[in-house]
Amino acid sequence: MGLNLIRMRVLVMVLVLALMPCVSQSLAINQLKQLAAKHNITCMLVFGDSSVDPGNNNRLATDMKGNFLPYGKDFFNGRPTGRFSDGRLATDFIADELGFTNAIPAFLDPNISKMDILHGVSFASAGSGYDELTANFSSVLSVPKQLEYFKHYKIHLRQLVGVKKAEEIIRNAIFVMSMGTNDFLQNYYLEPIRSEQYTLEEYKNFLVSRMVEDIKEMKRLGATRLVVVGVPPLGCMPLIKTLMDQNQSTCVESYNKAASTFNSKIQEKLATIKATLRLKSAYLDCFNIIIDAVNHPRKYGFVETAKGCCGTGTVEYGNTCKGSSVCEDPSKYVFWDAVHPTQKMYRIIAEVGLKSLNESFLL
Repeated sequence: MGLNLIRMRVLVMVLVLALMPCVSQSLAINQLKQLAAKHNITCMLVFGDSSVDPGNNNRLATDMKGNFLPYGKDFFNGRPTGRFSDGRLATDFIADELGFTNAIPAFLDPNISKMDILHGVSFASAGSGYDELTANFSSVLSVPKQLEYFKHYKIHLRQLVGVKKAEEIIRNAIFVMSMGTNDFLQNYYLEPIRSEQYTLEEYKNFLVSRMVEDIKEMKRLGATRLVVVGVPPLGCMPLIKTLMDQNQSTCVESYNKAASTFNSKIQEKLATIKATLRLKSAYLDCFNIIIDAVNHPRKYGFVETAKGCCGTGTVEYGNTCKGSSVCEDPSKYVFWDAVHPTQKMYRIIAEVGLKSLNESFLL
């Protein structure tokens, strides 16, 4: 009996230890939801590019779309929505953890519900950027146009809950801005207009000045809490390595340096904005978390960091990914296509975002 009792206690201890990570994670999630409620955080309102576009481009006359398989193969019911990944985006995971919704809808989605309006939407458009010219190249929604749709959203919200409540919801919402990649890859490095007007350093300053104007307009329209997502390591994207004829095992350093220094400028400007506009702000560093995943894949459960899961993994994204064969297990890949991260990588980015939110808005 004594030996059996010892064995039983050992078994219980093993089970407790095995369950501890799950319990602590559950507690952390519940704590986040409680803190969000305590600070009256009402919803998430998202602006940007393909990193946060859940399908607005489906309604536009543009080639920048991802509303076909294999995109969305790991989304709910294996359904392509317009998200440029195999599943959910970082903003979806963040909204889920805060208790709003498990997937932020596109504002232009004709099936958007009243509940969606209350819990937050995305105005983002794949191919967009801080520079209006970037959006024009791809016939997508510029940030001023996204803000125009936000004004339409406010009208819907007022009709739904009344003027006073609508203002309260906006005042306590978390605004998210995630863009900048296309300004470099689809504009400055590709088209001659901006590169003839500006040096690279001058263009980065120009983009930051555009960001500031967008933030001022958000503030004027009621924003009090803002998260700005940095630009990812551009030189680690499989497409860029292919185009630059770079060894697949290493990133293109010049592109990474451009992204890194631009991110520093964003952070410096956000520090100034906090004081001058009296706006609570947070910076989400996706650059370093992706770099870390690329350099230390096993740490995150990844196996493939040099290629995307779609097609050859070296050049395909958007239309060129359509109908392509895919890797067996996307969760082992950092990149879904030759540009965009997998759902697994977006979940990891979301964890960094939640930490930033917690430190900036909830503590």
